[in-house]
Amino acid sequence: MMSEETYQNVFDVLEARGYVAQTTHREEIYNLLSKPGVTFYIGFDPTADSLHVGHFVQMMVMSHMQKAGHRPIALMGGGTGMIGDPTGRSDMRQMLTRETIDHNVECFKKQMGKVVDFSDGKALIVNNGDWLLPLNYIEFLRDVGPHFSVNRMLTFECYKQRLERGLSFLEFNYMLLQSYDFLYLYQKYNCQLELGGDDQWSNILGGVELIRRKEQGEAFGLTFTLLTNSEGKKMGKTAKGAVWLDPNKTTPFDFYQYWRNVEDADVIKCLKLLTFVSLEEIEEYSKLTDAAINEAKKRLAFEVTKIVHGEETALAVKKQAEDLFEKGGRSDDMATTAIAADRLSGDGLSLLDLLVETKLTPSKGEARRMIQQKGIYLNDVAVEDVYYMLTEKDFNNGEAFLRKGKKVHHRLTIG
Repeated sequence: MMSEETYQNVFDVLEARGYVAQTTHREEIYNLLSKPGVTFYIGFDPTADSLHVGHFVQMMVMSHMQKAGHRPIALMGGGTGMIGDPTGRSDMRQMLTRETIDHNVECFKKQMGKVVDFSDGKALIVNNGDWLLPLNYIEFLRDVGPHFSVNRMLTFECYKQRLERGLSFLEFNYMLLQSYDFLYLYQKYNCQLELGGDDQWSNILGGVELIRRKEQGEAFGLTFTLLTNSEGKKMGKTAKGAVWLDPNKTTPFDFYQYWRNVEDADVIKCLKLLTFVSLEEIEEYSKLTDAAINEAKKRLAFEVTKIVHGEETALAVKKQAEDLFEKGGRSDDMATTAIAADRLSGDGLSLLDLLVETKLTPSKGEARRMIQQKGIYLNDVAVEDVYYMLTEKDFNNGEAFLRKGKKVHHRLTIG
């Protein structure tokens, strides 16, 4: 396999790693990227105070492009976020206040800085609220409106899905506004290329065509693969919700474990899209079969966690996971609850209450069901009595260990 260092064009790198989905003008984009210095942009809607793993693919693309000498613009949708993108939605997005959007934008900046260098103008962060909010609506309609066919817009998938339930005129404006973003960035920063997830194809087409009609300018669009599993379902969702990049929303340990537990069929794709591991190494991992695939999963989990949370944290959670799952379920860093000694005296402490207290189960009803199904273990022995009471006899050297199923461990201490 050809080394990435021998590629002359970042397009080859993106294609070899599986990022590229669609292009508006493949040959022209390839030629454009053959020399450094291309300014491109990717848009992010600040609808939460953290990016999630779905955004991480976009961040990695920005990093690959920047390393090849191109200049990223991270466009924050402070203006469009007040409307909401109908793409992929069956309902209307909740509209956010300006204060909430500004806060979310600040959070995004910090997270993007982990993979994109914003120093000395090497990359820019802009907020489309700066130019969309002051727009004069009549002037905007006269300037941009004539270049969009309503008939054609209604054929795009993002609008067809919403038409069945009702598409508001508010949302119908979204494509025009995103297209205007590209025009604005083209005029101000000579931005010639818009990148985005493949679900943004129709919006990107709108911007490319607007620039070509209004400016007779060279503008291009490229979409990249959405982060989906082998069954075509979006990755980055757990029983607890989205997998966030913010350690306060998804702990580094849970983040690591998410990637450690991906399906066998998805690990090579994720190594290509979400890490900087060389294609040569990934090729070797692709030859692993059966239990040996776990080595590829460990590498994936460590590398992604290192990028997002830093090497020190990645090493710590890797050790914690190995201690818990490969060394008998014990770790110095494992989740721990201290129990006052007087709660263990007399009849003792109800296991049902404790399972809820430690958040191993959300309710007593769920705790009871888990015990009945022999899914709760105390000191590696399945508990069969739903009315089990813990006493000091269950503790050895001041410690006892609860386990839910095979993978969720919790230490109890007296103190």
